[in-house]
Amino acid sequence: MKKWFHRQNKWIRTAILATAGMTAATIAAAVVLFLFIVIQGPPSLVTEQNTIYYSNDGKVIEEDFGNQRRYWVDLKGISPHLIEATLVIEDRNFYDHAGFDLKRIIAAVLTNIRNLEKAEGASTITQQYARNLYLSHEKTWLRKGKEAIYALRLEMFYDKEEILAGYLNTIYYGHGAYGIEAASRYYFDKHADELSVPEAAMLAGIPKGPSYYSPFNNEENAQFRQKQILASLEASGYLDEKEAELASKEALTYKKTEEVEVPDIAPYFQDVVAQEAMSILDINREELTAGGYHIYTTLDIKSQKLLDKAFQERLSKSSSIQAAGMAMDPDTGAIVALKGGRNYEESPFNRVTQARRMVGSTIKPFLYYQALSSGFTPTTQLVSKPTTFELEDGKTYAPSNFDGYYADAPITMAQALALSDNIYAVKTNVFLGPDKLVDTLRKFGIRGDIPAVPSLALGTASLSLYDMTAAYSRLANANEKIDPHAIRKITDRHGHVLYEFEEPEGEGKINEKRAFLTAHMMTGMFDSSLDGYMSVTGSPIADRLTRQYAGKSGTTNTDSWMIGFSPELVTGIWTGYDESENITSVKEYRYAKNMWADFMEASHNGKSPQTLSAPDGVVGAYVDPETGNLATPYCENQRLMYFSEGKEPREYCNLHMHEDFNLPDQDKGEERGWKKVLEWLF
Repeated sequence: MKKWFHRQNKWIRTAILATAGMTAATIAAAVVLFLFIVIQGPPSLVTEQNTIYYSNDGKVIEEDFGNQRRYWVDLKGISPHLIEATLVIEDRNFYDHAGFDLKRIIAAVLTNIRNLEKAEGASTITQQYARNLYLSHEKTWLRKGKEAIYALRLEMFYDKEEILAGYLNTIYYGHGAYGIEAASRYYFDKHADELSVPEAAMLAGIPKGPSYYSPFNNEENAQFRQKQILASLEASGYLDEKEAELASKEALTYKKTEEVEVPDIAPYFQDVVAQEAMSILDINREELTAGGYHIYTTLDIKSQKLLDKAFQERLSKSSSIQAAGMAMDPDTGAIVALKGGRNYEESPFNRVTQARRMVGSTIKPFLYYQALSSGFTPTTQLVSKPTTFELEDGKTYAPSNFDGYYADAPITMAQALALSDNIYAVKTNVFLGPDKLVDTLRKFGIRGDIPAVPSLALGTASLSLYDMTAAYSRLANANEKIDPHAIRKITDRHGHVLYEFEEPEGEGKINEKRAFLTAHMMTGMFDSSLDGYMSVTGSPIADRLTRQYAGKSGTTNTDSWMIGFSPELVTGIWTGYDESENITSVKEYRYAKNMWADFMEASHNGKSPQTLSAPDGVVGAYVDPETGNLATPYCENQRLMYFSEGKEPREYCNLHMHEDFNLPDQDKGEERGWKKVLEWLF
């Protein structure tokens, strides 16, 4: 309060002088005005500023201009030459008046009466700032009255430095540049604190008439105005005669006015950021654009460029097929790269977040996760052959494998996942009950309409790539609380933190052991040892992969998916036609897998290989994929598989038995499993 009264001294002294000789009624009116201003309180200093987006390493990736360029810098971020030049030309008595200059107002009024017009010329910096913040620029006495009241309110409740900083950050310098920082960048391609004396004098002259004094519009007028300001700086003692003369003769180098088109970095990602920010701050798009926010995103520029490259190199330019991709950190949920289509300018529709497409077999890992809780193990066998299912409503359902091949024999769940066998999947879904799969999908955060029907096991639900990739991330991390997010932090233009992402504490309801077992089975799509009667679904890209990945592809007549992860990165890719045209060629079906492989390998290049880490309560055993039993040294194909402790296979493969081989003692339960098998092998 003491500071507030101290700030009013100058205003009060001015008021006393102004009321000298006034009538009692006039003085009473002045008191009422004073009380009105006090009751109104401090006016808001908020004004439009550019919202700026940053990548995860702090680099600017975009500035959301709207229709105007705006920045905010403190006085210490502005050249003292510019500050002094502005004061001498706009308001020499700025630090001495209480918001308006009575002598200048009286002189201006007399001039207006003499010329029979409402001319400008008496406004102080405080009045101009008030006009910029709250009023229009129309030349009426009513507006001038409002301007004076706002100016008084500003002077009452804010320091001179705050007012001057606000003015310099909001005044218009022409060509869409509001504020001195925007003007400095636009005219000279430098920051406001780097301006020289002649540059400062040039810019200080523009606000009086931006179209008339802009050097880009009329260099002669601009130079005349600059010399006036330099002369005023000399008269005030800020410059000596020689300094003023040298400054007036110095040739200025302007920034080229031609706009260079620079491709936006991750425009689809930026749309996701904008939606997320509007939700967090509870504001609309216009408020976000002009709010001057600093939004620190999760975008990894290198990852985004690798994703862009995969799209560019793999998708045929002669095809109109579309694609979408999203990559995220499974530990935090941070989205590191996102591409919602082939070309944002041609189609800003975001196929990651906005499209709902049939997900095909990418849904199967969640089915088998649920099966593991119902007595299934990775080696549980079901017969794969053409099967007709009788439904509760009396109808029948006869699914088929995508390529028409069947084992016509028992296969394990691990094989079924690697080969994407549809018969095994539907049998499992019918056995468990489709409602169980719906519940599991909800547990993994998948939204939307999910029909509880037998065909759900084949991915007949239409879901978003965003939700599916997020669900795979929760599977990779065994934590349902991991949510995808594109924003790390939001501050206002002064650096005050408005929002900061906090990693969720604890784990959700996803079972860590079952999640690991499912993920390890998903590595089988790249493993030829799980072949039985046909190629695993990842065979077209398996020879290009240099480390362990867990993944699942999905195909329908109109969609092709590939989603998978390493311990460090989860990536989902979708391809298809916007109008749901059928995909007719093998090449187009393989776009998703090829882009996924390109991106994952490039993203991990140079990093130490990591493998999935088995949690406590899980044991490994070398298994013969064909029989699902413990392998012997004579089994040609052997694969290390994992099981919940106590559910590992108990019997040894006898299909590839050699007459000279004696089975180990199977009564020693503690000796069963992979440790015993290693003893035989080595």
